[in-house]
Amino acid sequence: MGLSDKEQELLSRVNAEITDSLGYDGEISEQREKAQEYYYALPFGNEVDGRSQYVDSTVQDTIEWIKPSLMRIFGSGDEFVKFSPHGPEDVDAAAQATDYVNYVFSKDNPGWEIMYSWFHDALLQKNGIVKVWWDEYSEYVREEYSNLSELELEYLITNDNIEVVEHTQKDDVVNGEPGITHDVVLKRHNYDGRIKIENVPPEEFLISREAKSIEDARFVCHRVRKTLSELRLMYPDQDFGPEDLGSGDDDVYFSAERLSRYKFDDSENYGFGGNEEEALREYWLHESFIKTDYDEDGIAELRKVCSVGSYVFSNEEIDKKPFVSITPLKIPHKFFGLSVADLVMDLQLIKSTLMRNLMDNAYNQNFGRYAVLEGQANLDDLLTQRPGGIVRVKSPNAVMPLATPPLEPYSFQMLGYLDEVREARSGVNKNTQGINADALTSHTTATAVNAVMTNAQSRVELIARQFAETGVKELMNFIYELLLKYQDKERVVMLRNEWVPVRPDMWNDKMDCTVSVALGNGSKDQQMAHLSQMLQFASQAMQGGLPIVTQQNMYNLGSALIKAMGYQNVDDFLTQPPPPQPQQPTPEQQSAMMEQQNKMKELEIKQGELQVKMMKVQQDAQDAQVDAQLKAAEIALEREQNRPIAIG
Repeated sequence: MGLSDKEQELLSRVNAEITDSLGYDGEISEQREKAQEYYYALPFGNEVDGRSQYVDSTVQDTIEWIKPSLMRIFGSGDEFVKFSPHGPEDVDAAAQATDYVNYVFSKDNPGWEIMYSWFHDALLQKNGIVKVWWDEYSEYVREEYSNLSELELEYLITNDNIEVVEHTQKDDVVNGEPGITHDVVLKRHNYDGRIKIENVPPEEFLISREAKSIEDARFVCHRVRKTLSELRLMYPDQDFGPEDLGSGDDDVYFSAERLSRYKFDDSENYGFGGNEEEALREYWLHESFIKTDYDEDGIAELRKVCSVGSYVFSNEEIDKKPFVSITPLKIPHKFFGLSVADLVMDLQLIKSTLMRNLMDNAYNQNFGRYAVLEGQANLDDLLTQRPGGIVRVKSPNAVMPLATPPLEPYSFQMLGYLDEVREARSGVNKNTQGINADALTSHTTATAVNAVMTNAQSRVELIARQFAETGVKELMNFIYELLLKYQDKERVVMLRNEWVPVRPDMWNDKMDCTVSVALGNGSKDQQMAHLSQMLQFASQAMQGGLPIVTQQNMYNLGSALIKAMGYQNVDDFLTQPPPPQPQQPTPEQQSAMMEQQNKMKELEIKQGELQVKMMKVQQDAQDAQVDAQLKAAEIALEREQNRPIAIG
């Protein structure tokens, strides 16, 4: 496909932005590669044969202890997000939007898995990236019809979504007369769409160097490997071949950052070689989002350019980049933050070095070292360690043991200190891990326990809040906006154990999104305790006759307590109370009401009388006007009759 000068200029700029972007190569990639290797506890490369090669797992331990807390915070309930109504008329729509957006995330897409990988990438490799878009798809349905008339056949095949696969006509009797009937096999092409969400591996995401966020970035790109077969399915209307796509950028494909993901199980070379079959040959597809004044109106717009090498598949204007990013430790005014791995990687190296020295010393203590007179002892016997082994010597003192320095206590103290440093940096300690036997004793008060847990969890809660406000909330708003924009058909889904028709185009586009961030089991226990206390107080108030609690209030408290316990279907345990009956008026109120009604009747009578008088006045005026018109007509007629007639 030949490119115009303007398209060629745009492609040249896109390619320049790709090679200059963060994530393409350089320091960020090296740091993420290092984090991957530390997570897998791979050798450092400084190992010595014959000595300990122990590698600590501080990075993996820290991340894997943080992830359960985060998943419990975000995934403990059925609602990842809640929408608040913009006005009283939006209450029902907000409730439906809450249910449906959560349904799209967790049912239409593997929401829990997406959240897990998203958090993992952020904790390990600085930033986690997800991609969300409206995916239009089509499906073919096979249909068979027999004995169709000419009119029926014409009606079917006039539909643009219909393709005739087989057609047989035969002589037959139609409406009692000889005619032709048709047997056909059709293929109906149905179009629809759904919101798609996927995790983007960090090495596949590129962003301009000066960017502070995805929104303000001048350039963002998602690069992914696609086979020639996949590209042809993605762009069926275009005719291209390997000669149009070139050889691809294999140097980046085989980058150390990408390969570090597969080093753990020695699969770094699996499936990465070239494929001789043309349809399975792989290419880098760059889905680039760039701000440019392509239409030369003086204002830069956002364009999406999909390309492989010098071949452009699409070039279109769009309104938003389809990516959402999170980072556990955000650095102000920068896109890339710090990962948890960045905080503790040096501790893993130090602990590994200390443990190697300790283990080498322990080996020497157990097996010992010896001074041997040269030529006076059999070295093979010395090197063969076995119980009851014999060492052949030529003189009595040919082999003498060497003293090994004892293990110094400060080494173990140093290891404990490093654990304390890790706890201070990451917020992960024995209390949050649930393995500290001394944290909960018989003499430990609940207040003290809550204080310890709160202090221990503060760092993790800060990460959770950072994820909620900068990532999860944005993702849910993105889903909401896509539903408003693209879903123009009614869809019936199961929400709250009921089949509900959903029409996003009936929602308000100004609803507020809030992300529920719980604080773990401790806070949930406190919540249940508070609800139980309020329920007890409300029960005592109702029994005492205090007019401050209604049956609806009791139901709301009970349902909140049941949900806090983890049960979502409240109707299985509680029944919604009937609406309150209107109160009967007192005798004084009844007298006042009767008096008011009498006054209203008198007023209505007077208004009726006045209306009758007004109608009579209007009728008299109309009659007078009609009489005046009749008299004027009579005068005019009389004059016409008495007018002299001219002769000749």
